[in-house]
Amino acid sequence: MTIRTKITLLFTVLVTALLLLTAYTVYYLSSVQRKAVFKQRLSGRAHNASQLFSILGDSSQSLLQRIDRSNARFFTSKSIHIFSEDHKRLYVFNTDATDDFYLPQSMLNEIKEKKELSFTIGNRDAFAQVHKDSRQRYIIVVAAFDSDGRLWLNQLQKILFASLFGGMAMSMLVGYVFSRQLVKPISNIIDEVTNISSHNLSHRIYAGSGQDELFQLAKTFNDLLNRLQESFTIQRRFISNASHELSTPLTSISSQLEVTLQKKRSEEEYHDVLESVQEDVQQMRQLTKSLLEIAKTGQEGSIELHDVRIDEVLLKVTSAVQKISAEYVVHLHFDEFPDDEKSGLVFGNADLLFSALKNIVENGCKYSADHTSKVNLLFGKNELVVEVINQGDVIEEEEIENIFLPFYRSPNSGMQKGFGLGLALARRIIGIHKGNIEVRSSSQEGTVFRVKLPAAGSFT
Repeated sequence: MTIRTKITLLFTVLVTALLLLTAYTVYYLSSVQRKAVFKQRLSGRAHNASQLFSILGDSSQSLLQRIDRSNARFFTSKSIHIFSEDHKRLYVFNTDATDDFYLPQSMLNEIKEKKELSFTIGNRDAFAQVHKDSRQRYIIVVAAFDSDGRLWLNQLQKILFASLFGGMAMSMLVGYVFSRQLVKPISNIIDEVTNISSHNLSHRIYAGSGQDELFQLAKTFNDLLNRLQESFTIQRRFISNASHELSTPLTSISSQLEVTLQKKRSEEEYHDVLESVQEDVQQMRQLTKSLLEIAKTGQEGSIELHDVRIDEVLLKVTSAVQKISAEYVVHLHFDEFPDDEKSGLVFGNADLLFSALKNIVENGCKYSADHTSKVNLLFGKNELVVEVINQGDVIEEEEIENIFLPFYRSPNSGMQKGFGLGLALARRIIGIHKGNIEVRSSSQEGTVFRVKLPAAGSFT
């Protein structure tokens, strides 16, 4: 069922319910009003009958019968009963012999107790009251069928039913038009989104000038398209750069082997060629390893997480980085450890954290003028901060975000070897651990990488 149909049905149901409530209220109030008006008429007739009976007495019943018969045209199925205080029937008048009725003793007692009472006898309305004259008390009961009032109610009922069905039909039509206009902008958005593919990701949905929910929906879709387009661009660039980086050592190996095989070489020449080929193979191996690590960080569900002592990871990082080159120096400094042991723990994967921090520290040594990195471990409230400081070239503000892109090579990198994957991998790993990396660079303090990680107790 479409939203348009649901809106139409809901609108119709609500309007129908409102019409039903209105019709019921009108009919009920009209019925109450009919009874009240007819009660007044019966009350007047009962008063007149009691006055005549009080004046003429039960000896003039024939005269009373003629008077009541002359007034019968004003009532349908009229009956008048007069009872004494001890419930003896003193006078009876019926327009039709079949219209006679019987009142139980309990009813007569109730009338005497309440002085007057309205009730129904079959399809007739009845009114009874107690009348007292100088001689005795009487109970007068007048019953009649309100033909005019009930005919008017029947006509009103037909009008209300016709209005109800007409209102339902009108509400369905109005609901359909209303829902069509309401859903039209959504349909337009659906049509626009349907026509978007990987070939035209630059297309954006028209959001309009309003600030309603449809504007927010279109804006959300456009934000999603922006992220998708950026992801596709990064993916294409990644594939292009990866292909280029892999083809370079392969081309070098192929060229060296072709040149070597053109003629016989000395043992020393063969040795030099093999060393060069081995260097290219090592380069390919390192690149492949980096690509696999990046792919692994994209599968968060398969990563085992547990409590990790970040100080132990940093000790291993320091040792590993200094083994890479004899020129590399790492100064490690720990802040005063907190009393709570868990404040020094990170909930994560030790191998991945080692890889991320090693890449950052190695990067600092590689691009520092003195090949030295200073590493500080600080303990904050519910978080741990690892600072990596080096004295390399200043990174411009607009370049800071780019250094985390895969295969990006900063203008300051010069002739340094690398693929531009280390920082991209580090950011992805830190992100998996609900942390973040901040970078600032100036000529006074050098380049500072601040890695913030949530403590094990606050990790969610």
